[in-house]
Amino acid sequence: MPLVEIGNLKKYFRIRGAREGGRYVRAVDGVSLSIGEGETLGLVGESGCGKTTLGRTAIRLYDPTSGSVWYRGEDITKAKMLSHRRKMQIIFQDPSASLNPRMTVGEIVGEAIDIHRLASSRAERRDMIVTLLARVGLNSEQANRYPHEFSGGQQQRVGIARALAVGPEFIVCDEPVSALDVSIQSQIVNMLEDMQAEFKLTYLFIAHDISVVRHISNRIGVMYLGKLIELTSSAELHKAPLHPYTKTLLSAAPTPDPKKNRQRERITLEGEIPSPINPPSGCRFRTRCPYAEDACAREEPELKEHGGGHFAACFKI
Repeated sequence: MPLVEIGNLKKYFRIRGAREGGRYVRAVDGVSLSIGEGETLGLVGESGCGKTTLGRTAIRLYDPTSGSVWYRGEDITKAKMLSHRRKMQIIFQDPSASLNPRMTVGEIVGEAIDIHRLASSRAERRDMIVTLLARVGLNSEQANRYPHEFSGGQQQRVGIARALAVGPEFIVCDEPVSALDVSIQSQIVNMLEDMQAEFKLTYLFIAHDISVVRHISNRIGVMYLGKLIELTSSAELHKAPLHPYTKTLLSAAPTPDPKKNRQRERITLEGEIPSPINPPSGCRFRTRCPYAEDACAREEPELKEHGGGHFAACFKI
């Protein structure tokens, strides 16, 4: 049984001022996927494709418009979430914006411990906070400092310690390294991998950089304009991508070999991303796809398996 299972999930945001039955931003529009226990599922795509919204809706920071979210076989779509919050946590993209500037680091990490009553005494609470900070590479003296006194990488470590404070099983990593220097990115990614093995965690890892996702993920899903258009293992996606959009993403990712960089084919997309308020009919990628045909405008392709657990939504495959 999957740890997390998402079925035909939709999340629409009403445009301010629109009347009942008016216009919506279709951030996530019918996504289905499952995440196995101990797995890291990577999620990639352009800005505005719905990655973050999907992650936040999966742990009920947003209530879904329709569809279902199952956790260990239990439908949590309309459940009271306090009892599930210990199991499902999130690491936010911008550490400086996600940490309360009026609270010390010790108070930030200890807040979740207090809410779920995980410490029986002040001494135990203090020991838990120090242990968590040490696990992410910070010392006990730093518990009395405020977030603005830390670098971006250290702030993100605080965010990770906060997520770990309640002993979760599933963590949504919402672009946790995109705001950090490249040298710090590798440290954070390696730390997340070590903690996954140590605490038996399951990740939904959201990122723009497909090379980072490749490094940490078992499987990778590709999103475009609110839809999941390809899903397969990390190795298979890089070896034999099926969807034209996935091929475009991979062609844009740099490689460490300058010779290979010069020799490989670069695929350039024309036009702008359509609006999620009024997406194209049929295949949503057709307005930018070099292989689009008339049928692509009439009917939306289904996400179908093409062998070996490789799913893609395209009529040309």
